[in-house]
Amino acid sequence: MAIAVLNALDTARTQWYHITAIVIAGMGFFTDAYDLFVISTVSKLLGRLYYYNPTTGKPGKLPVSVNNLVTGVALVGTLSGQLFFGYLGDKLGRKKVYGITLIMMVVCAICSGLSFGSTSGSVMTTLCFFRFWLGFGIGGDYPLSATIMSEYANKKTRGAFIAAVFAMQGVGIIFAGLVSMTLSAIFLHFYDTPGFNKNPAGYSDVFSTQPEADYLWRIVLMIGALPAIVTFYWRMKMPETARYTALIEGNAKQAASDMGQVLEIEIHAEQDKVAQFKAANEYTLLSGEFFRRHGKHLIGTTTTWFLLDIAFYSQNLTQKDIFPLMGLTDKPEHINALMEVFQTSKAMFIVAMFGTFPGYWFTVFLIEKLGRFKIQLIGFFMMSCFMFIIGFKYLELRTHKYMFAILYGLTFFFANFGPNSTTFVLPAELFPTRVRSTCHAISAACGKAGAMVGAFGVQTYTLDSDPHKIKKAMLFLAVTNLLGFGFTFMVTETKGRSLEEISGEDGGNGSNGVSGGHSETQMTAKPVSS
Repeated sequence: MAIAVLNALDTARTQWYHITAIVIAGMGFFTDAYDLFVISTVSKLLGRLYYYNPTTGKPGKLPVSVNNLVTGVALVGTLSGQLFFGYLGDKLGRKKVYGITLIMMVVCAICSGLSFGSTSGSVMTTLCFFRFWLGFGIGGDYPLSATIMSEYANKKTRGAFIAAVFAMQGVGIIFAGLVSMTLSAIFLHFYDTPGFNKNPAGYSDVFSTQPEADYLWRIVLMIGALPAIVTFYWRMKMPETARYTALIEGNAKQAASDMGQVLEIEIHAEQDKVAQFKAANEYTLLSGEFFRRHGKHLIGTTTTWFLLDIAFYSQNLTQKDIFPLMGLTDKPEHINALMEVFQTSKAMFIVAMFGTFPGYWFTVFLIEKLGRFKIQLIGFFMMSCFMFIIGFKYLELRTHKYMFAILYGLTFFFANFGPNSTTFVLPAELFPTRVRSTCHAISAACGKAGAMVGAFGVQTYTLDSDPHKIKKAMLFLAVTNLLGFGFTFMVTETKGRSLEEISGEDGGNGSNGVSGGHSETQMTAKPVSS
């Protein structure tokens, strides 16, 4: 059953509105990544500022439970926000909910730099409270951005467009390191002091932890609000997606009007066809019909994202602990607080620039050639290989820091030229319009559950920089990636097909059928006459 407005979207040439949608949705992901990962650049500074114990003879350090909470509470908020806003995206509309998530991100990023009190407990409580709600807003951005981009895109380049939105996560991670590195360098220029072990006994942390550093971490966190503020106006100007307007609201006339203006063509409303189409796809998420058609794929998207994020977030959150042990940064005892932020941020920036960032864009450029399925298999397999090598040879690699850096960077590369990108793309394509946002949210929430395993579990093995514990952590992550490789066989290839063809909404077999050749449906849209 061909509907003109959907045909028009599926066969539209790539034009300016596609680029605009990528930038608007992508800036949300830039903000998401910056806010989630920047905490790793300043968490050690928080320990030196608020948890110094003179009896240890070492710089202050966040207790394990506090560290895990500070770095992980935003992930708890993200999981909650994904489920909440993903559900609302299907019930109220993608656009109506899209602005709310951005407002939450702006307000909570700014408030993360505030403190209600001066004690360590009050500062950490304030920080964790606002980072939870920051994560809640970030969570909504996952299903909504993916769903909006998939429903706007044409079927020829849909995967590349969704992957391009997600690739802004890589830019956000780079800027998290860059901003922290730049600001700490500026602070160092004005407030440089000797390292911890170069100060008089009993005063080491007092003199090596600059009081001005208390402003640094606040500024770094609050800067996360800026890109969200910039894109708010343009996000509010986007029309509702035609698929939601037509297939869920049943308003064919409005869908045709909205997309006719965007595509600059005249599109027939076809209200009768839309009504028939809507009536044929009324089944709900918890129905037997949904599980018959899509249950296997939902299991596939949830398990692969869960397993991927155990490894991906473990890598990102624990690298601050691994860098000193591998000689990529100086040990805390040898440097002052601001220098520790600078060196940690610099190392994260370099790994992100040469390992993380390229992987995202390899996916963007190759996803329509290789397909989602192959890229995900390759990524999981290569991550497993490199993590097994690091795990088995970890003690030997401690004396070969550049080899370690290359292997460690390659794990990031194949995470992003692999499952970190494809687990975001596939749930936006596999499921029907009525539950697309919710299914993406469930998949993403399972991913954040995996991230919490990394933040609250795997990170515990790296905090004291014990090489034997880090070795075990790496081997554990290698195994999780192998499991991800296996569960990938529960999803199917989606490239080159319309969303309705993949989901079976058009009356075909959908993604349960053969994904080979397919015939083009006839488009009933015509150019607007001048």
